[in-house]
Amino acid sequence: MTRLPRLLRGVITAIAALLTVTTAATTARAVPGPRAPEDFVALSAVDPTILQEIRYFTPHDFVGARVDGYAQPMCILTRPAAQALHRAQQELLRKGYTLKVYDCYRPQRAVDHFVRWARDLDDQAMKGEFYPRVDKTRLFDDGYIAAKSGHSRGSTTDLTIVRLPVRPTRPYVPGQALVPCYAPQDQRFPDNSVDMGTGFDCFDTLAHTLDPRIQGPQRANRLLLKSTLENLGFVNLAEEWWHFTYQPEPYPDTYFDFPVSRASLTGRS
Repeated sequence: MTRLPRLLRGVITAIAALLTVTTAATTARAVPGPRAPEDFVALSAVDPTILQEIRYFTPHDFVGARVDGYAQPMCILTRPAAQALHRAQQELLRKGYTLKVYDCYRPQRAVDHFVRWARDLDDQAMKGEFYPRVDKTRLFDDGYIAAKSGHSRGSTTDLTIVRLPVRPTRPYVPGQALVPCYAPQDQRFPDNSVDMGTGFDCFDTLAHTLDPRIQGPQRANRLLLKSTLENLGFVNLAEEWWHFTYQPEPYPDTYFDFPVSRASLTGRS
């Protein structure tokens, strides 16, 4: 067999390498990002009257920054959970209230962000509002932060009740003075919801749904939210008055990681 000249062999090798890299790059671009299953929906498509204040899209949360995975401020849920919220909304509207969601489906990458933040003991910028009485070293042991969240399964939501007509609230300004989440309602950060005794994501035992120290109108408001949702298949997390999971969950053992965005709901096969 005739041996190719050394120069020609070098050219052929270079071209082959270039074709390999180009093909790999094209393949990488063609791979789509994670998408939601068909039975995940935007809550606004099921009930556009439910208010949405997606806190983890904003810097007004215990991390103090937008959380990984929240590409848009929207609520995504499994269809059964969204339809159950629609039925709850219909009941509350007749009583002069509306639901407001703070969080719904939460991608695993967001949970991973929480875990990294909790391990960074030097970052306590939001302690004054969200965990004034809790040492940050205790967040895992006390159950405030975990490596997995039911939110990632798609049927859990954090929400509250707002009296009609809805009053606007001023926006959060990063760096503003922080007030404990369990302070009286007229002192803590303004929220147009009814008074639940603490703010959302309050890392404190006062946030336990049936804490005996919460009485009067605050307790009545918690029980209104709890009874309305439980009658429609939701189960409350006893440690958080705002946290409810629809049962039975379509995905009880699956933790999804698609971004919170409309793109995650489009182009699905």
